[in-house]
Amino acid sequence: MNQTYTILTVIIAYQVILLGIGWWASRRNHDNEDFYLGGRKLGPMVASLSAATSSSSAWSLLGVSGAAFAWGIQAVWLIVAVMTGFLINWYLVAPRLHQRSHANGAVTVVEFIASSEIQQHAAKVKRTRWIGALIILFSFAFYIASQFQAAGTTFARVLPVSPEMAIMIGAAIVLMYIWLGGFWAASVTDALQGLVMLAVSLLLPILALIKVGGFSGLISGLQGLNDPGLLAIVNQPGLLTAMLFVVGLLGIGFGYPGQPHVVNRFMAMADADQIPRARTIAIIWGIVVFTGMVLLGLCGRVLLAELGNREDVLLAVGEQLLHPVLAGIVIAGVLSAIMSTADSQLLTAASAVSHDMQQRQMHAARWVVLGIGAAAVILAIFFPEAIFSRVLFAWQALGAAFGPVLMVMLWRGPIHPDWKLAAILTGFLSTIVISLYPDAPGDSAERWIPLILASVLALLGNSKARSS
Repeated sequence: MNQTYTILTVIIAYQVILLGIGWWASRRNHDNEDFYLGGRKLGPMVASLSAATSSSSAWSLLGVSGAAFAWGIQAVWLIVAVMTGFLINWYLVAPRLHQRSHANGAVTVVEFIASSEIQQHAAKVKRTRWIGALIILFSFAFYIASQFQAAGTTFARVLPVSPEMAIMIGAAIVLMYIWLGGFWAASVTDALQGLVMLAVSLLLPILALIKVGGFSGLISGLQGLNDPGLLAIVNQPGLLTAMLFVVGLLGIGFGYPGQPHVVNRFMAMADADQIPRARTIAIIWGIVVFTGMVLLGLCGRVLLAELGNREDVLLAVGEQLLHPVLAGIVIAGVLSAIMSTADSQLLTAASAVSHDMQQRQMHAARWVVLGIGAAAVILAIFFPEAIFSRVLFAWQALGAAFGPVLMVMLWRGPIHPDWKLAAILTGFLSTIVISLYPDAPGDSAERWIPLILASVLALLGNSKARSS
């Protein structure tokens, strides 16, 4: 019981700090640009950590470590996939999106994508903004629900409450500081939470590796489990399925440009000259966090081979190896991963309704945050699903809808509005349709077919715009 109280004290202190940041940020909001983009004043440290943590939800700590626990060494491909996405975003998207969004004054990613210089297209621009907003709401309902579900799992380990009550507690904390501070609160708390996640991803995997006897002990421990697949770099029955598995995982990385809650950090940066420094910070952070989680999952398989739920491996290893205060920090790290994504997504969803649909003021956005949060809580409580699969479905739907259009606009120029909308809808709807069928190795069909179809339509629309 004393251990429970110690962990709970650490968590409460951490949440008080987050709420304090929300109160501080509330004093910096004066207009829509402040609430949605922090007045375009983010520095490199906050922008880099905020973008990194916003893309690295509970999936990064619980999902990736759980995948490594179940898959074995082939989970290293997740590191390659995620870091490919980091490189695409920071090298190909960040510089151009920063420049062009500052030039045209777009406040949201959907507003930037829907924009057109041709006055006659005003009605089509409005239509695209509405449909883009609806896609965000649909996808984020699943995405945010997975974060609240993870928060409930985490709180339920240290609080004598039901999982349902734990979900509502975690959701209430996120909703409170977003209500107060908007983008400033989300970005600054994300930066703080990114540092906590970094500490957890350094500390716990190292301790777990020492516990199993170093790398040699890890390999011998995996060998002792009598499952040769755990030691295979690709555990698939043939060359073709192995290739599909790797290509499918790499598709996760190619979904990064289409994540509005991530790339809007590039729009919010104060100075383009700060992008190289922010990029370095983000890439180092990503390598440490995702490598640490894969290593932790592998060590956890040796230490806790009979663990029932693979996505509990991080929390279970933390409880086994750490002093209660440090265990509390680990749990705070999990909550950091959850909140740093959920807050950004709630804010992006709110901007989709209050700005892209209605163009109302930031006060209306706060009520939208509450409404979307409530819907996500209902989904998390009554329709629970594995964090790993639910997050990747929403990720792919957004990536296929917005990524190809954004990349073509940044690198080739305008897209005719009709073709632009066709590309967005094709990417989004084809993801949903393919997800209804049995998974290909690495979910390769779901991750690549929508991206390819949407990219072809976006390129054709660019050619149409150039010729008209």
